[in-house]
Amino acid sequence: MERAKAKAVLEAILFTMGESVEISRLADVIEEDKKVTKEILMEMKEEYQTENRGIELIELDNSVQLCTKNDMYEYLIKIAKTPRQYVLSDTVLETLSIIAYKQPVTKLDIERIRGVSCDFAVNKLLDFDLIREIGRMDAPGRPMLFGTTEQFLRSFGVKSLEELPELNPVQLEEFKEQAEAEARQVVNI
Repeated sequence: MERAKAKAVLEAILFTMGESVEISRLADVIEEDKKVTKEILMEMKEEYQTENRGIELIELDNSVQLCTKNDMYEYLIKIAKTPRQYVLSDTVLETLSIIAYKQPVTKLDIERIRGVSCDFAVNKLLDFDLIREIGRMDAPGRPMLFGTTEQFLRSFGVKSLEELPELNPVQLEEFKEQAEAEARQVVNI
């Protein structure tokens, strides 16, 4: 493997793993012996130091790891302290509304209401910590039951679910029509 390509492969692996990886395993991936792999890694380590990069390569026994340089931590703290910004698409927001008003609710219940698959929306809401698994239904297959979290209450400025606004029957009908129209679009694609 060309040396530049080997460096790119090693960097991608170390970045993705986020933890130390044994040099012998890295050597197997780039199809080089351990000595050549270690030489490539040391070149990478030197490049990270001389190019004033935000990362460094550290050695741990017979393994290596990509890490953030110590002098970058103050910048990481600034970003970590920044409140997380949620981008909720209409689909995700509709799914969240169903969960908030119907909880505990299964994915199947959500899909019956929306008329389309809800896997992406549910996973996004789990990632944002706006919903969580609150148990399993006592039914065949024991499907997961979902409900909202305290983060949901904080994000929407309510102290309890009782403070959620009442659903207007006209809005509920419009909501169903939008979900049906969305389902028709998915079928037509």
